[in-house]
Amino acid sequence: MTVAADPGADPGAGADSGQKSELSGRGSAGDVVFRGLAVAAASLILVALAAVFIFLGIEGIPGFNVDPQHYSGQGSFLGLVVPLLFATMYAAVLALIIAVPFSVAIALFISHYAPRRIAAPVAYIIDLLAAVPSVVFGLWGAVALGPYLVPAHAWLAENLGWLPFFDGQPSGNGRTLFTAAIVLAVMILPIITSICREVFAQTPRLHEEAALALGATRWEMVRYAVFPYARSGMVSAVMLGLGRALGETMAIAMIASPKVIISLFIIGTQNPQTIAAYIAQGYKESTPDRLSVLIATGLVLFAFTFLVNALARWIVARGRAK
Repeated sequence: MTVAADPGADPGAGADSGQKSELSGRGSAGDVVFRGLAVAAASLILVALAAVFIFLGIEGIPGFNVDPQHYSGQGSFLGLVVPLLFATMYAAVLALIIAVPFSVAIALFISHYAPRRIAAPVAYIIDLLAAVPSVVFGLWGAVALGPYLVPAHAWLAENLGWLPFFDGQPSGNGRTLFTAAIVLAVMILPIITSICREVFAQTPRLHEEAALALGATRWEMVRYAVFPYARSGMVSAVMLGLGRALGETMAIAMIASPKVIISLFIIGTQNPQTIAAYIAQGYKESTPDRLSVLIATGLVLFAFTFLVNALARWIVARGRAK
């Protein structure tokens, strides 16, 4: 028996419905495998983070209440961790103050000012900085950069001594928190530059051409077309750089002469000590109680870094919503 076709039916309806069913279906075996691998990779990261947190919690909680002699003369865990947390954030913020303007300027130069034959090698060289080990940066800061900055330390103390950052006797060897902040800035510069460069390059070409057609200069085009579009990406780049600076160990430990204190003075012989450097310097010669204190400080750093990243994601999401 033959069924007559409906003369009013759309001849392309069958093809469209077949295409829709194909797109809305489960997909091929390759799609299923890829989806499973992606979910597994994301789940593995969450499991690893949870495992680290559980380990730090189990091993570090006893360090909250041990013999006061294990708290580096601070009397309690709170008295120990507050100066360490202050120094960690202080050094990271100093590094960001130095690195962010240079990173944004380099990213703009590569994406909007430099010819292609110059932009590509510059971008490649900047990216190579991320491959340099931390210990190399630490050696460079302690052996080369520190002594070179001794006259700068003396000049800052003499001319800007009215500021709490430079009010005091400057170091004679240059191994200060100021030097360490410069080294940290060089270390986080590739991360911030790379992300900012990619975000700047994604600015709609139509927006830039419209600004230039209305008579804007190159800088005005960047200011009114590129920066507003890239604001959330720039915040993400800065926060990633902050996360790298918060967890840096070797550069601070090798350059500065740390002490568990709260001080804004950054060019002296005694400098505030970060959590990462404190753990690195005290880990080898530690008793069980001392080790639990070190792990507890690591737990604090882990939680603090997590909060910073969560804040960054909230800021980025809010900027995109606007």
